[in-house]
Amino acid sequence: MSVAYLARRAAQKQKVRLLYRRALKDTLNWAVHRHLFYEDADELRKKFEANKDVEDLDTIDRMIATGEATYDKWRHPDPYIVPWAPGGTKFCRNPVPPAGIEIVYDYGREDNG
Repeated sequence: MSVAYLARRAAQKQKVRLLYRRALKDTLNWAVHRHLFYEDADELRKKFEANKDVEDLDTIDRMIATGEATYDKWRHPDPYIVPWAPGGTKFCRNPVPPAGIEIVYDYGREDNG
């Protein structure tokens, strides 16, 4: 096996892993209840496991492209975003103080004189 083959194979494995993780996380957006998620996650895993023995690099590239296109087509239009993450409901909800306002954190050490 050549170095180029091993490098391409490693890149493909990483793409498949990332595609699986994205699809699995997106499955959480579609499932209303956890028991529904487990069923959907099991089906997703079976789809990936069915092709784990494919060795032809060009076939794997085509399968990855097809998988990414399918993922983009069925992606949830309004995914759940944790509140404190960018795009979440609490992200940057406290505006920056206006220019000229200084916040002093003395915590009881003010001058009493």
